[in-house]
Amino acid sequence: MYKLVIQGGRPLKGTIRASGSKNSSLPILFASILADGPLTLSNTPHLGDISTTIRLLMDMGAKFILESNSALFIDSSELTNLVADYNLVKTMRASILALGPMLAKYGEAKVSLPGGCAIGSRPINFHLKALRELGAKIEVKNGYIYAKAEKLTGKNIYFDQVTVTSTENIVMAATLASGTTIIHNAAQEPEVSELCNCLNKMGAKISGIGTSIIKITGVKNLTGVSYSVCPDRIEIGTYLVAAAITQGSITIKNTMPQSLLSTLDKLTEAGAEISTTKDSITLDMKGKRPKAVNIETGAHPDFPTDMQAQFTALNAIADGHCSITENIFENRFMHVPELVRMGANLTIEGNTIVCKGVKSLTGAHLIASDLRASASLVLAGLVAEGTTKIDRVYHLDRGYETIEEKLKLLGAQIERVQD
Repeated sequence: MYKLVIQGGRPLKGTIRASGSKNSSLPILFASILADGPLTLSNTPHLGDISTTIRLLMDMGAKFILESNSALFIDSSELTNLVADYNLVKTMRASILALGPMLAKYGEAKVSLPGGCAIGSRPINFHLKALRELGAKIEVKNGYIYAKAEKLTGKNIYFDQVTVTSTENIVMAATLASGTTIIHNAAQEPEVSELCNCLNKMGAKISGIGTSIIKITGVKNLTGVSYSVCPDRIEIGTYLVAAAITQGSITIKNTMPQSLLSTLDKLTEAGAEISTTKDSITLDMKGKRPKAVNIETGAHPDFPTDMQAQFTALNAIADGHCSITENIFENRFMHVPELVRMGANLTIEGNTIVCKGVKSLTGAHLIASDLRASASLVLAGLVAEGTTKIDRVYHLDRGYETIEEKLKLLGAQIERVQD
């Protein structure tokens, strides 16, 4: 078991390059099931969830090669095992994304109910209801989803609430369905647009990309393509907050600033000076303590839930009082007790954290509970006085590529050690 050991109190300075997006790579890897040829993905991050997805696809019969330039070559065109087994998907909720493509191409699927971070309920009923409306017969028993469909047929799909993975699953299923599918109240996250753009390159007919109404006209088949994954906006946001919380100055290359507008707005409100180019972001705190900012999470383009924990750490040492309201997941405050142990003045009231900023935190021995909570503890450790030790950092490895190495490039004193 590994842990991170951080000596805090060093302003971050320097330049790093952002990794590719985990939340874009995963659905595109599952979209390879739809293709009649291989898919080559570049700019894909080396992460636990990516490795799990590749192992799952290989268990189904896919062929995989890691090319010399770090691109992924995946050929899922002829699967021989239409089962997403529990032992491979128990730690990753994105496994549900195997369901739509398998149903669309092979007419059947057996998918384990997904796992992932314990940050709240992620009901699968939106996926199942929409697939049934497209003509699938579905039964849930013994921890698995059993689905069959002779041929999916396009319909109008109305989601009662915005849901990213449900939107992605139905978009993929509809690409090979008969007729036209229109998804209403579709998720507008950049990762959904990325999937749609890749599918269109494969031969799909998808319009309304980036809006709440997505139209998919079914085609007979999709082809393999080469595709470069977009930068990871949550990783980028996390490092920007790391610079802000330590009163530092950094530049991040290989970015898409337009995908982080709500995060950049809040960092500016916190006192950061931010400048952007087409593919880079520079943040400079000018050595100043951040100002407290109110946060309320919501579906894109509102403030992302995946940045809530990081801004909680920022607000813990910011100048002023504020509130942080979580509207997406009901159990996403597990980082709060750990931050309080470091001296933060945080109080949970329903789905809101009431925060009174303190001038400094003190290093402590902490336990990470989920992916983004882990990141918030790292950020707190970077600014805390003394030594911070963080256990269960395997959560971090699901979503951050070599986080300690990138932080070292920026001047942080951080080491990964084995118990």
